[in-house]
Amino acid sequence: MFGEKVLGRDRELTRLREALELARGGQGTAIAIVGGTGLGKTTLLSALVPGDLPVWRTCGETTETSLPLAGLHRLNRTLTPALPGGRFARCVAVHEKIAAAGPLLCLIDNADLLDEASREVLTFAARRLSGLPVLMVFTARESLGGITEIRLGPLEPETSARLLPNEPELVELASGNPLALAEFGRRATLPRHSRLRVAIRAQLRDLPDAARTFVLMAALDDRLEVDTLVRAAAEADLDLRAVEAAREAGLLTVDGDAVTLADELVRYLVRAEMALVDRRATHRLLASVLDPERHKLRRIWHRLALAGGTETAELTEAAASAAEAGEHLAAADAYERAAELTPQRSLKARHLLAAADDCILAGRPHRARVLLRRSRPLLDTAELRGRTDLLHGQIELHTGMPAVAAQTLVTAADLLACPDREAAVRALMLAGEASCVAGDSERYFAIAAHAAGMRQPDDPPAIRLVLDHFAGMSASFAGSHSRAAGPLRRVVGLAEVVGDPAAKIWASQAAYTLGDAAKAHELAVAAVTGGHAALVPWALVYVSITELLQDRLSSALASSEEGVRLAKSQGQPNAAIDHLTLLALEAALRGDGETTRLRLDAAARDVAQRGLGRPGACSSWASACVDLADDRPEDALDRFRLMAAGAGPVHPGIRAMATPHFVEAAARCGQRAKARAALKPFEDWARSTGSAARLALAHRCHALLAGDDPEADEHFRAAIELHRTSHTALELAKTELFYGYRLRRNRKNRAARELLRDAWKIFRHYDAPRWADRAQAELRAAGESVPQPDQDAQASPAELTPQQLQIARLVAEGATNREVAAQLYLSPRTVDHHLRNIFARLGVRSRVELTGMLK
Repeated sequence: MFGEKVLGRDRELTRLREALELARGGQGTAIAIVGGTGLGKTTLLSALVPGDLPVWRTCGETTETSLPLAGLHRLNRTLTPALPGGRFARCVAVHEKIAAAGPLLCLIDNADLLDEASREVLTFAARRLSGLPVLMVFTARESLGGITEIRLGPLEPETSARLLPNEPELVELASGNPLALAEFGRRATLPRHSRLRVAIRAQLRDLPDAARTFVLMAALDDRLEVDTLVRAAAEADLDLRAVEAAREAGLLTVDGDAVTLADELVRYLVRAEMALVDRRATHRLLASVLDPERHKLRRIWHRLALAGGTETAELTEAAASAAEAGEHLAAADAYERAAELTPQRSLKARHLLAAADDCILAGRPHRARVLLRRSRPLLDTAELRGRTDLLHGQIELHTGMPAVAAQTLVTAADLLACPDREAAVRALMLAGEASCVAGDSERYFAIAAHAAGMRQPDDPPAIRLVLDHFAGMSASFAGSHSRAAGPLRRVVGLAEVVGDPAAKIWASQAAYTLGDAAKAHELAVAAVTGGHAALVPWALVYVSITELLQDRLSSALASSEEGVRLAKSQGQPNAAIDHLTLLALEAALRGDGETTRLRLDAAARDVAQRGLGRPGACSSWASACVDLADDRPEDALDRFRLMAAGAGPVHPGIRAMATPHFVEAAARCGQRAKARAALKPFEDWARSTGSAARLALAHRCHALLAGDDPEADEHFRAAIELHRTSHTALELAKTELFYGYRLRRNRKNRAARELLRDAWKIFRHYDAPRWADRAQAELRAAGESVPQPDQDAQASPAELTPQQLQIARLVAEGATNREVAAQLYLSPRTVDHHLRNIFARLGVRSRVELTGMLK
């Protein structure tokens, strides 16, 4: 029986509880939990306390550090009387008393604040617990020497968000510190008496003067470089070696040329504790040593902050130049500082909105939300309220509920319609995207109609692109593909004229709808390479989709893994969920049910809570694909029926792309009439675009529905030819499998074997074992001995499957199986299976040999 559960510390608590169980059996030890203020060291001690074991407990106190043996007396009053006078004899005596009291748990909190005599005695005993039923657990800010350590780091962002829900900006500021999360949750600030502020105050006080100056410089300039520090040391006659003292205190980090504070919480705390005289002196020093050209923005701000004036034109001009050059974080800093110096309310609001916009573009949505919150009391015109809603809507689209984002963005469009039509149209475009992500077709059609009413004869290219996109996509969603073609072609052409990376994403959607998968991929990749940071995870969604639907599964896997990583690092959970469900679809198309389910499980809660219709529909599609690979067509058909009836997540585009799998399930369940009804709009789409890949799938569907009719052979042959033309190899293999099965049943075994052999090879290449097993079973039934891989032939790394190569590289970099599994969204068992196959294929026997081969 143990204490309470501690969020985010499962691994540490497991280690402590395992050590306690070993101590019960006579294998005693000592552990030091090491970490900074507020990381939860004391909480872990409390959670460890069992209900059935004696516990001795003490805590170091600053008021007793000079009182010998005070800490030992607090641990157990019977330990201190009649102790020998000599240091060694005293240590031995306490060790013997602790050993005699076992089984025992000793908890020593804040060990670095113990008096020297108590610390010496207790650490002496801690290093001599082998063979005793005793566990001693210390907490300290720094290492105690010779005692096994558990080092506490910050909590993971997901855990922090659970501790402080609906406050993403405060979660980001807390930097994973549990105490900061708790205090921010109570009052959204850290008062002067906060333990964290008291701790940072003491740390700053204890630093040498030069080290403290370097910390203050980093607090006031978050882009500080080593060469600026060197010039400052020379200018102010500071000992540069004092940087080490700041680093050892855990306040300053030096990474390459960058000199920064440890995290955003430390920056907040140092700024909160900075006296006005120190602030002005630091601004003066920075203004004097920053390069006038290379550091123009920062130098201007430090100079203005020092002068205390209100003239900000120079700063905002420099901010605009930085934004134009793609330096959005620098621009955001400059606009925010301009707002701090501006007394005029509406101008202050504009500066804050400009800063928020650049934060969004830089992939910092939580900071943008803070800036928008500060601007709220200053919004005195409809235009400013519209611009605020436009930015709020963008943030909500990427971090919250798309349905809420769509409504907010439509409101922004209404407010901006007169003062800024281009911004209003952009708001509608984003509202349409939000409706698609939410799977709300009805709202999408309403927004498209709203947009159509804004068209004017002399619209610039950027507005025409958006309005044509709405016209084309709404017509396509409604099944009128011939009416969609003209506007969508214009969108693809206008993307070259407009040049905006976001326009390339709209054009990628248009190109794919037109059946030009190669052009769609090209445009999506251009959006990734030419876009700002916040755009990249979103653009990668469309890169991955176009790769999946061209059977380029390994490329789609890489794109969506990168998409998940970037989306999480930038605080864009909705894009991360989009990518997770695409990763699930990648596994599902290969028939890997375990990996599919693991990835869908990782996304399921957010899909439901955030109302993410597109990822939800993708999840249903992926699950149905697994059912088909596992030869469960009835289960697949049930999922598709729910999707079609609107009982589950819906999305017209996903539903259209999933049609061939629906037809496959329905045909195998004898539901041919429903299958034909679903096939007609898909076939109309395929014919209107001329896409060889789609036409191949349409022919396969007809073949599956033809039953014993001789026309099935014609459709299968046409499908195979079109698959080869479009280079969609995995779908080719499935068509060959289905046709081979038909030929075998019609006693045409020779022709069947040729197709089945080719299908088997393709499935193995794509690492699709369930499909390969089905091809093998058909080959066996057709009278051919099943091919077996050459177990003795040693392969090169280049011959591994893409996923095997990815796993091999991560293992060679030192990752454990569990770490590989977490990074690639696989189960540890799947990683272990792949690793055994990798060792066998490469002829290596250990991770060391694997690392050597890959290097």
